[in-house]
Amino acid sequence: MEIENNQECFVQLWLRLERTRRMLGMQYKRFCIRNVLKAWFGVQATDDFIWEVCHNVVVNDEQVCGNDILPPPSLYPRKHRELLRCIVAVKNGLSPRRVDLKALDAAYSIAFPHSTALNISKKKKSVKSV
Repeated sequence: MEIENNQECFVQLWLRLERTRRMLGMQYKRFCIRNVLKAWFGVQATDDFIWEVCHNVVVNDEQVCGNDILPPPSLYPRKHRELLRCIVAVKNGLSPRRVDLKALDAAYSIAFPHSTALNISKKKKSVKSV
C-alpha cells in the first residue's frame, strides 16, 4: 500500500488499523505499535523504523512505547491519530506537523461513521476574566 498525505489514504489507514486489531486478536498477539508496524510493513519494520515512529508519537505530553497495548481505534482514537500521523510522516520523509490533520480527522469520521467526530486540532476559546 502506498502511503500518501491525503484523505483517501487516511480512510484506508483507519480501516486497516481496525482490521489489524482484529487480526492480531485472532492470533492472540498484543495490539501495539510494534505489532501493527510489523504486520503492515513486514521486513521494512526494522527496529530503527519502529523507534522513529514511536519517538514521534506523543499523546497528552506522554511518550508512547512500542509495546504499550492500544485501545480499539473506534473508541479511543487519540493514540491512533498520532500513530497514523507519525507513520505517514516517517514514510514520506515529512515532519509530523506537515501531515494534513483536517483530512486525517475527516477520514476518521468516514471510517467510523457512528463514532463521535474527531476534531482535536480545534482551537479552544479563551475564557475572559472580569
